[in-house]
This record gives sequence, C-alpha cells and structure tokens, in this order.
Amino acid sequence: TTDRICATGDMNTHGEVNCRLAEVVMVNLKRWQTGSPEFHGPLAEYRALIVNHEVGHWLGHGHETCPGEGRPAPAMMQQIYGLKGCVSNAWPYDAQGQYLGGPSVR
Repeated sequence: TTDRICATGDMNTHGEVNCRLAEVVMVNLKRWQTGSPEFHGPLAEYRALIVNHEVGHWLGHGHETCPGEGRPAPAMMQQIYGLKGCVSNAWPYDAQGQYLGGPSVR
C-alpha cells in the first residue's frame, strides 16, 4: 500500500521506506514491525523516529546529514540509508532542548 500511494507523488519507496504526500504520511509496515537494520536501538524508538521524521517534513524541514563522528543522528537524517559516523537517534531535541540537527542535504 505504501509503495502504491507514494508512487502517486512520484516517489519510489522500494518496499522499504515511508513517505509524506501533503498531509498524508505513509508508514511502511515492514519498517514499523521490524525497524531498520541501520538503527541500533529499541523498536519503539525507531517508531518514534519515523513519526518525528515525517512530521518534520510536514513542518517544512528537509533532510539533514550527520554533523560529526559519534554525534546523534538528526531526526531529519535518512538513517535507514546509514549513519555516516553518527549514532542512532530518534529525537529532534536533546534533554536540554537543544536541536540535534546537521548540515542540510540538497
């Protein structure tokens, strides 16, 4: 279903990833049930990442990349494609309220 609906917005999710079309967020069932091999943390946190990432898009945020070796991966990073030296992270802000962002991906 995710592949079919995402394709209406010219996105190929390859049976693996989520997408957002305007106000509709499609969550890939496989990823919701099993997580991602790239995300090293509890399944509940990966699910939080899915929601945080797609809501971030809805709020107007684009993709970001790793800000540095060993740092938390931004929630707006496509962590399913690898962490590029960062550590898995589901949250856009740390405990002190600091945004955990990285350089924009264009």
